[in-house]
Amino acid sequence: MNVLSRLFTTDSINLNAQASNKAQAFENAGQYFATKLQIPSETVLSFLHAREALGSTGLGFGVAIPHGRIKGLQEPCAALFKLQTPIEFGAPDGKPVSLLLFLLVPEKATQEHLEILAVIAQLLTNPQTLDQLQNETDPEKVRDLICHWEALQ
Repeated sequence: MNVLSRLFTTDSINLNAQASNKAQAFENAGQYFATKLQIPSETVLSFLHAREALGSTGLGFGVAIPHGRIKGLQEPCAALFKLQTPIEFGAPDGKPVSLLLFLLVPEKATQEHLEILAVIAQLLTNPQTLDQLQNETDPEKVRDLICHWEALQ
């Protein structure tokens, strides 16, 4: 198990997400988090867009990590969306993104936020793990892979 194991449940993994652009992907994530966390989707959207305005959260390799600090949030929360059709995301390699790992953290969770982002970045830049995430169709297997990925290194 790793730091990500407490952030993911099978319901936080959508392997058939639909979005035709970044704004629509953010909107879908906002709706998911609004339901899960009982906060307005506009709050989530505002923070995701504010962070994205600082620079793309696209890593390359078809992956992005949209994230933000949410005032009033008590614990970090994450969701993974695999898009049916890749979208433009401003990634450094210029490739469209199909795998989005959304992360919301409490407003004052600076160190924790950075540690979680570092683990996510390592996970998503591991070629073997990324290939498995891109091809897996079972949310439970994706969750297991995320939670136990260190064993794969």
